[in-house]
Amino acid sequence: MRLSTRLLPALTDPLNSLNSLCFPSSHFSTNSTSKSLSPTPMAAIPKPSIAAVDIEEGIARRFWIKFRKEAIFAMYTPFVVCLASGNLKLDSFRHYIAQDVHFLTAFAQAYELAEECADDDDAKLGICHLRKSVLEELKMHDSVVKEWGCDLFKDSSLNSATVKYRDFLLATASGKVEGLKGPSKLLTPFEKTKVAAYTLGAMTPCMRLYAFLGKELQALIHPSESTHPYKKWIDNYSSEGFQASALQTEDLLDKLSVSLTGEELDIIEKLYYQAMKLEIEFFNAQMLDQYTVVPLTKGHDRAADRLVIFSDFDLTCTVVDSSAILAEIAIITAPKFDQNQPENQITRMSSANLRNTWGVLSKQYTEEYEQCIENILPSEKVEEFDYEGLCKALEQFSDFEKIANSRVIESSVLKGLNLDDIKRAGKRLILQDGCASFFQSIVKNKSLIADVHILSYCWCGDLIRSAFSSGDLHVLNVHANEFTFKESISTGEIVKNVESPMDKLKAFRSILENCSNDRKNLTVYIGDSVGDLLCLLAADIGIVIGSSSSLKRVGCQFGVSFVPLFPFLVKKQKEYVEGSSSHWKGLSGTLYTVSSWAEIHAFILGW
Repeated sequence: MRLSTRLLPALTDPLNSLNSLCFPSSHFSTNSTSKSLSPTPMAAIPKPSIAAVDIEEGIARRFWIKFRKEAIFAMYTPFVVCLASGNLKLDSFRHYIAQDVHFLTAFAQAYELAEECADDDDAKLGICHLRKSVLEELKMHDSVVKEWGCDLFKDSSLNSATVKYRDFLLATASGKVEGLKGPSKLLTPFEKTKVAAYTLGAMTPCMRLYAFLGKELQALIHPSESTHPYKKWIDNYSSEGFQASALQTEDLLDKLSVSLTGEELDIIEKLYYQAMKLEIEFFNAQMLDQYTVVPLTKGHDRAADRLVIFSDFDLTCTVVDSSAILAEIAIITAPKFDQNQPENQITRMSSANLRNTWGVLSKQYTEEYEQCIENILPSEKVEEFDYEGLCKALEQFSDFEKIANSRVIESSVLKGLNLDDIKRAGKRLILQDGCASFFQSIVKNKSLIADVHILSYCWCGDLIRSAFSSGDLHVLNVHANEFTFKESISTGEIVKNVESPMDKLKAFRSILENCSNDRKNLTVYIGDSVGDLLCLLAADIGIVIGSSSSLKRVGCQFGVSFVPLFPFLVKKQKEYVEGSSSHWKGLSGTLYTVSSWAEIHAFILGW
């Protein structure tokens, strides 16, 4: 496996590093007389109030960052993808505009109620300006439909998602918020100001989301393209004027929230999140009578299809590499210099020697890794995708990985780790945001026939299994190396199952060969490193998460194309011809890049 290049900085203070990366809710004793890391009793740590965190940054900005993944789900809805591609059927757009008119009418009304509650003249003026902007937006909707000569309100009865969103917004603006006095009891100016703040908390997500979508969709339209049927809509929401309105809404929310308590700010956070979810539901509820490329599992047939998900573990699923975690467990639990070790225990290095040895191993691995990458690259970039040449190059890389593993085993740094410590570390290991929820959604989806396999260089499969042990994720299939144990204490030896890119590819192929032939397999591989490259390319869909420069450098030299997923899906939707097939095929030489697990979830499963 890759000896973590993040190990050296982590080892400058291993206890703090391990606690922060793996044990966020517990402190651990480093009493060296104990073989195991034991939790020290402490009071439950309360969730910090948002009022006490990062005072300099406004809450509107913090909420947007926190709930940005919901914006990704909105962007990946079938309606937005079709709209972005330009092949959204006109009837669907008319229906959307009609729904949006009903919603915007309520939006303007909510601004009016918020203006009445605000006790500051500047805030009143700002809210009044925003309400007028909404009225202008309604005029824009009217002009759009007049160009097409259609009746906006013909067959435009409200759908349930629009009603739900409208009612939520107007209830909030009327002061019907959990934990707040009824509207008739809001006697003081301060109580009314809270209602104004709550209202802006429910409205800001809509403004920021549309500003976000406008910019994202505008970036996909070539400046010379004038035939996109929905360009006027996209231009409106990407315009400087609308972007300024979104920012003004956020500024007003920040201003109205300054004097609120932490508990009251928590209420705004809940309203903000609820509004984001209602926006996604609003887009998902739009009428569509056409083929869409998202979500991937939309046409899944339980009787005939099987979805097979493969994923790497280290830095694909995790925030830190597992080698750093194992190293720090070893150092924390190692004996001190002056301690005599019982004769019946496996002899271990002292913590100081372990720290030094890990540092040397990590430094050597990093230096040799860079040199190995240099050695396997062709002198010139190939003209066409060369899978065979890439395989030969990665065979050399595989030799490097195996030598590095042997060096670690011979050093004895993995000797003496307690299995309970490893499992405890795994259970507290911080996964990438959205990773666990994606796998949980796959496992719990009754309409899918799906298998999930974790292919990893990790030295210890028990660490991976423990990391996924909660939330019904014990059913995931883990293919990794394994520690050998004697009475729950590691011997320092490793059962070498997956050491290299070639081993991963062999495991990938073996898994598919052992699948029953009664279904058609659709394979997805998710990875982040050079070690994943062959499997990423062999899968029907290879998804690269993160920004590994070495992965892209090696891939590009052998003709691999790295394409951002969302723009590709819009292009695929645009090029779809009625009645044609839209299959995904492995070994195409194209991999799809994403920045988060939210994108993966939205693409494969939808909301």
